[in-house]
Amino acid sequence: MSRPIKFEHSKYVGDKRTQVVYDLDTAPQELIDELMEAGTYLSFGPDTLVEASNRGYKPHPTARPSVD
Repeated sequence: MSRPIKFEHSKYVGDKRTQVVYDLDTAPQELIDELMEAGTYLSFGPDTLVEASNRGYKPHPTARPSVD
Protein backbone atom coordinates (compact mmCIF):
# COMPACT_ATOMS: atom_id res chain seq x y z
CA MET A 1 0.00 0.00 0.00
CA SER A 2 1.34 3.43 -0.85
CA ARG A 3 1.30 6.22 1.69
CA PRO A 4 -0.45 9.55 1.05
CA ILE A 5 1.89 12.22 -0.35
CA LYS A 6 1.71 14.32 2.83
CA PHE A 7 2.76 11.29 4.89
CA GLU A 8 5.24 9.55 2.61
CA HIS A 9 7.89 9.70 5.37
CA SER A 10 5.53 8.90 8.26
CA LYS A 11 4.30 5.56 9.54
CA TYR A 12 1.51 6.76 11.84
CA VAL A 13 -1.31 9.25 11.33
CA GLY A 14 -3.98 10.26 13.84
CA ASP A 15 -7.64 11.10 13.37
CA LYS A 16 -8.51 14.22 15.40
CA ARG A 17 -12.23 13.32 15.40
CA THR A 18 -11.87 9.92 17.05
CA GLN A 19 -8.41 10.12 18.70
CA VAL A 20 -7.41 6.93 16.86
CA VAL A 21 -3.95 6.44 15.37
CA TYR A 22 -3.51 4.41 12.17
CA ASP A 23 -0.47 2.59 10.85
CA LEU A 24 -0.24 3.67 7.22
CA ASP A 25 1.33 0.34 6.27
CA THR A 26 -1.44 -1.87 7.70
CA ALA A 27 -4.66 0.17 7.93
CA PRO A 28 -7.37 -0.51 5.34
CA GLN A 29 -6.93 1.88 2.42
CA GLU A 30 -10.57 3.02 2.58
CA LEU A 31 -10.02 4.29 6.16
CA ILE A 32 -6.97 6.28 5.13
CA ASP A 33 -8.72 7.66 2.03
CA GLU A 34 -11.67 8.84 4.15
CA LEU A 35 -9.33 10.43 6.69
CA MET A 36 -7.39 12.28 3.99
CA GLU A 37 -10.63 13.51 2.41
CA ALA A 38 -11.95 14.76 5.78
CA GLY A 39 -8.70 16.62 6.48
CA THR A 40 -8.84 15.79 10.20
CA TYR A 41 -5.43 14.12 10.41
CA LEU A 42 -2.14 14.82 12.11
CA SER A 43 1.26 13.20 12.35
CA PHE A 44 3.40 12.65 15.42
CA GLY A 45 6.96 13.59 16.23
CA PRO A 46 8.61 11.29 16.96
CA ASP A 47 6.66 9.03 14.61
CA THR A 48 5.83 6.29 17.16
CA LEU A 49 2.80 4.68 18.79
CA VAL A 50 4.24 5.73 22.15
CA GLU A 51 4.11 9.40 21.13
CA ALA A 52 0.56 8.98 19.81
CA SER A 53 -0.40 7.40 23.14
CA ASN A 54 1.24 10.29 25.02
CA ARG A 55 -1.13 12.61 23.14
CA GLY A 56 -4.19 10.53 24.07
CA TYR A 57 -4.55 8.55 20.83
CA LYS A 58 -5.54 4.88 20.87
CA PRO A 59 -4.12 2.55 18.20
CA HIS A 60 -6.44 1.10 15.57
CA PRO A 61 -6.48 -2.73 15.84
CA THR A 62 -4.35 -2.96 12.68
CA ALA A 63 -1.58 -0.68 14.04
CA ARG A 64 1.78 -2.35 14.68
CA PRO A 65 4.72 -0.92 16.64
CA SER A 66 7.80 0.06 14.64
CA VAL A 67 10.73 -2.32 14.82
CA ASP A 68 13.97 -0.38 14.40
